[in-house]
Amino acid sequence: MEKWEYLTAPLLIHNTKMILDTFGDDGWELVTVLPGANTEQLVAYFKRKKEQ
Repeated sequence: MEKWEYLTAPLLIHNTKMILDTFGDDGWELVTVLPGANTEQLVAYFKRKKEQ
């Protein structure tokens, strides 16, 4: 059975691509993006396979 680990991270609107590329390079897959506490912030949810 595969095991997963999860991460949430703030996603600033003016720097979105760089932030997503950085997490992708570290093996994180973007699951969804939802609104944050204010209009200038989003929250990104990621997952990746847990190393056995």
